[in-house]
Amino acid sequence: MNNKKKYLVLGTLFILPLLAYMFFASGVNNFIKLPRLNDAPVNVNGFQSMNGDSLRFKGNISILSFFGRDIDTSKVLAFNLKEKIYDKNKDFNDLQFISFISPGHQDEVSSFKYQINKTSDAYKWKFVELEPDRIKAVFSALGTDMKLSNDLSSDHAFILGKDGYLRGRENDEDEGIKYAYDMSSIAELDNKMVDDVKVILAEYRLALKKNDKYE
Repeated sequence: MNNKKKYLVLGTLFILPLLAYMFFASGVNNFIKLPRLNDAPVNVNGFQSMNGDSLRFKGNISILSFFGRDIDTSKVLAFNLKEKIYDKNKDFNDLQFISFISPGHQDEVSSFKYQINKTSDAYKWKFVELEPDRIKAVFSALGTDMKLSNDLSSDHAFILGKDGYLRGRENDEDEGIKYAYDMSSIAELDNKMVDDVKVILAEYRLALKKNDKYE
């Protein structure tokens, strides 16, 4: 009887972790791609960063933010994005961070990048100067129900896949369709955006292993 109990306990200790692993692995497989949320890809081919780098969405995972004219407030929020997303993923190939700003804010941008460089290399964070109408056009192309502020800024960061489509959650427990991630909320970045960035990075790693092609 004692031996039977011992084998039962040992079997339980072995089987339960295995079942738990299979359950969570199944969940990951069912959510292997971060859903597309807009009807057409966003295109910024031909745009250049303030450093003169040519930018494109196709072929890159892009984290977008809109600083507009409100650089001081936006960069405070963006430091949360830096801590939770940028620092952890900046070494991933084909990942870029793009912030759209109005002309005339070079000094504020230089200060922001200087602060980033204190703890990590800021080379993956690109700033694009656009006139107000063009900033609005890029934001509108995302196809969300969200709006820019009067300063052409947003508290939210957006994820674009290598296909140029906006990615996010179709059935978020709090918002339903989740188009973007609130940079003012450490909890949201930590509990949602961190996970979703992991999903989209894993999606392309898996695609690369399978056939070296991206949808």
